Amino acid sequence: MSNEAIVFYHNPQSRGRIVHWMLEETGAPYRFELLNFETHEHKKPAFLAINPMGKLPAIVHRGTVITECGAICTYLADAFPAANLAPSIDDGSRGTYLRWMFFAQGCIEPALIDRMLSRPPADRPTALGYGNYDDVLNAVEKALTPGPYILGDRFSAVDVYVGAQLGFGMMMKSLEPRPIFQKYLGAISQRPAY
Repeated sequence: MSNEAIVFYHNPQSRGRIVHWMLEETGAPYRFELLNFETHEHKKPAFLAINPMGKLPAIVHRGTVITECGAICTYLADAFPAANLAPSIDDGSRGTYLRWMFFAQGCIEPALIDRMLSRPPADRPTALGYGNYDDVLNAVEKALTPGPYILGDRFSAVDVYVGAQLGFGMMMKSLEPRPIFQKYLGAISQRPAY
């Protein structure tokens, strides 16, 4: 794809930290558009034209708006294949990669946020997309075995996304500090782009 600079809408107190890391991993040219939460720049018409929900992060590349961290990470990995951050479409590990990318958005994040906000467990866990907290953590632990990354020896964009969420969970004390999570976070935090 093009070397045209990506416009990255960001605030350091948002999930934009995930996209910032991903942009650094790709080596793609980008420029920041910092939005101030205190002055509600993310809820003003100029940004609402980019993302009607007024949520950060968002990127614009080649005239296309991409929101949602998992979608942005997936897009960037595919748009900049020289960075080798995603299995190709005909690679057998592509399914595993996509599985965990979507699991991160649909299961890891909501489980950690519910725990962080001390929400009581659901009476019907099957009504939740993630089921329950313990099942999510056990699934992630299994995905990281033997490791060191989700795709075994290969670091990919899914490690940016999963790793950022696990790091946030550890920081906010909403993630059990299991040894395998600590080892994983230690490995990914050594990457120069991190």
